[in-house]
Amino acid sequence: MAFPYLEGVLGFMILMYIFETYLDLRQHVALKLPTLPKPLVGIISSEKFQKSRAYSLDKSHFHFVHEAVSILMDTAILYFGVLPWFWKLSGEFLVYVGQNPENEILHTLAFLAGVMIWSQVTDLPFSLYSTFVIEARHGFNKQTVWLFFRDMFKGICLSIILGPPIVAAIIVIVQKGGPYLAIYLWGFMFVLSIVMMTLYPILIAPLFNKFTPLPDGELREKIENLASSLMFPLKKLFVVDGSTRSSHSNAYMYGFFKNKRIVLYDTLIQQCQNNEEVVAVIAHELGHWKLNHTMYTFILVQVLTFLQFGGYTLVRNSKDLFQSFGFDTQPVLIGLIIFQHTVIPLQHLVSFGLNLVSRSFEFQADAFAKKLGFVKALKAGLVKLQEENLSSMNTDPWYSTYHYSHPPLVERLAALDESDKKAD
Repeated sequence: MAFPYLEGVLGFMILMYIFETYLDLRQHVALKLPTLPKPLVGIISSEKFQKSRAYSLDKSHFHFVHEAVSILMDTAILYFGVLPWFWKLSGEFLVYVGQNPENEILHTLAFLAGVMIWSQVTDLPFSLYSTFVIEARHGFNKQTVWLFFRDMFKGICLSIILGPPIVAAIIVIVQKGGPYLAIYLWGFMFVLSIVMMTLYPILIAPLFNKFTPLPDGELREKIENLASSLMFPLKKLFVVDGSTRSSHSNAYMYGFFKNKRIVLYDTLIQQCQNNEEVVAVIAHELGHWKLNHTMYTFILVQVLTFLQFGGYTLVRNSKDLFQSFGFDTQPVLIGLIIFQHTVIPLQHLVSFGLNLVSRSFEFQADAFAKKLGFVKALKAGLVKLQEENLSSMNTDPWYSTYHYSHPPLVERLAALDESDKKAD
């Protein structure tokens, strides 16, 4: 008797939905608390807390609906055999347009085109409501409907341009990989990730945002001096017009070897009360670089990717696995999709582990900025960003441990204060 792969996948999907909904309910209860956490009393204004509470509860209600619809659609697609039906339909479409459905690359691209259309249609109502109702209601959305659809169109065009050669390469590698398939797949994805990390900030990101050099002045001078003192090879310092779409703020850096760049959201500069707070945020980001967090994370992800491809090579020729999901043939892409579903339990564990690592790195980067003398400015900057982004002030410990890649503000301030006490 064949192993019931499909039933096992559906059962775990439902169990995970129940577990994560339980965590969501715990977080919802925390968000409804009418008072600030004690460590934030006197630090966060009552007005900002009430706005944050309303925003977080709106997002929480929306999340419950979105997740319920998603689990219903995902289970229905698997249970009623929509994937094999759509694979067959895409083959019939190729015949209709005079193409050969036995060509797996063409068949796969036709299948993915239909999937992309489906996902765009089903996701659109949620994206529109999130952007133009929730985000707009709380003063974050700055983009017009025209800009929203223009960005979506650009994203679709990029998928059409970049998707086919990548998909074709993966199919050819799997078909011809032989016993070294896992190595070849990992090698291809490694090169692809390097290429995309190089091209994205140069060619893709400017399609959606405008990047301009940070003007000469005190802020630029302080950031350049900080980078120089840490021997950070800063080549360019940009401001991105994040305010054209949202009033949320951020900062990040990218680049390889001696060609590093720092990007500040214009909203970050506007929201921080002084340049020292912005520099403190950058000191935190530079801490990630100095402590090799980016490199460690990249290596960890590469190891996990290789192990994932290794697991895929073990099951890709399993007829029982494909038949359990309703397929009589064994297309490469379908094999990857099915494999992703069968390792969902491991994916959740890996995601949880990566969050724990990320949270540890955030504490370390905060401590690094403190050692540089930015503790007061960093604490003020973290509080300001928390207020301006209306981030959740009250968080359930189980929920934040499971979901958050960054520690809650209360924990970060406590860690900075604790290091002060140890120093004393």
